Amino acid sequence: MAKGLIIAATQSGSGKTLLTTALLGALKERGMKVASAKTGPDYIDGQVHGLATGQSAINLDPWAMSQSRQRSLLSQQAGGQDLVLVEGVMGLFDGSASGKGSTADLAKNLQLPVVLVVDCGSMAQSIAALVYGFQNLRTDIDVAGVILNRVASDKHEKMLKSALAKLDIEVLGALRRNAELDIPSRHLGLTLPEDFAKSRTVAALAISEVKKRLDLDGLLQLAKPILATQSGPKLAPLGQKIAIASDAAFAFLYPHLLADWQAQGAQLHFFSPLADEAPADDADAVFLPGGYPELHGALLANAQHFKQGMHQAAERNALIYGECGGYMVLGESLTDKSGNSFEMTGLLPLQTAINRPRRQLGYRRLSHKSILPWPSDLLGHEFHYSTELKREGDALFRASDAEANAVGQMGLHRNRILGSYAHIIDVRE
Repeated sequence: MAKGLIIAATQSGSGKTLLTTALLGALKERGMKVASAKTGPDYIDGQVHGLATGQSAINLDPWAMSQSRQRSLLSQQAGGQDLVLVEGVMGLFDGSASGKGSTADLAKNLQLPVVLVVDCGSMAQSIAALVYGFQNLRTDIDVAGVILNRVASDKHEKMLKSALAKLDIEVLGALRRNAELDIPSRHLGLTLPEDFAKSRTVAALAISEVKKRLDLDGLLQLAKPILATQSGPKLAPLGQKIAIASDAAFAFLYPHLLADWQAQGAQLHFFSPLADEAPADDADAVFLPGGYPELHGALLANAQHFKQGMHQAAERNALIYGECGGYMVLGESLTDKSGNSFEMTGLLPLQTAINRPRRQLGYRRLSHKSILPWPSDLLGHEFHYSTELKREGDALFRASDAEANAVGQMGLHRNRILGSYAHIIDVRE
């Protein structure tokens, strides 16, 4: 039976994504079969894990998914594996504005122990009070171990471990501060691995450091069996043959949705708009997921074969659905942050621009009466810096936030062409 652990942190920016990736790589080099998951709606961190595992992580979202859904997805991910590492989100107890959806909530739901990553860069003996608080704030989770990150020296490490000796917790080791162990960020999170030339070099160095400085045997001893759970309800496929845009401009895909669709008999066909590929000419649905179209405006504007294929799909009455970046590409134009405007597909009366000074961010409760083959009540997430300069026509969703405060209408639908800024995660039960 596969075992699992949750890798959490005291706060965002503590280094848990690279550390989780390095742990996966080090254990894989031991001959173990390993897989991973990411807490919450983040697309990017799970792709970083793929540098070690060769596959993206699944998303486990304690705000947007039922407990049974979380457990069934983890159980599926654990199939044929020895260990699944679940990376947390933000700090251990940080969740949505409503207070729900934290890594601690996921640890409780999955009944898995937590290993806490602490950025020790500006800390000495006070680490004991910090870790004690994280251990004892909630009695329904088990903070079983700690990893010290960004430690300055042997002397610093000795001070930290001496302070923690007062607590009943496994100290699994200390990683040194190292400027080479860094994956740069951009406006939606870490840089995607394929967009960061040194990503594999950084991952290899991190794996080497983990093997040298962490107690991997001790880590494995903390892991607990993953509970076998049968699969629950699934989101219906958009069609029977779905053409899905997939490249650097359309990289934000939830693996559990694709698995849902395949489990229900749908055929998935991937194509690259950046390579000027059109959707399959016999596809009865086309999905443009989110990503970074604003970084590739000129390529998309000149992708005539792609655009023609999208219009042909509309003419044959295929269902066309776009999320966030994909929604923007369904519009008439996209203006990047430098003010350059690029012509998009023109399938929706929409014009967008990357001009928002602060990101639009948060969970969304969504309701609709559209032809989407999903229940009327859905849960999703919104995360973007763009605004709608023009949006004419019927809205796709009525939306409220994590605290059930109305945030108005979202998106557009015209005939069988639909889209919005929301990334759909699951059904609202």
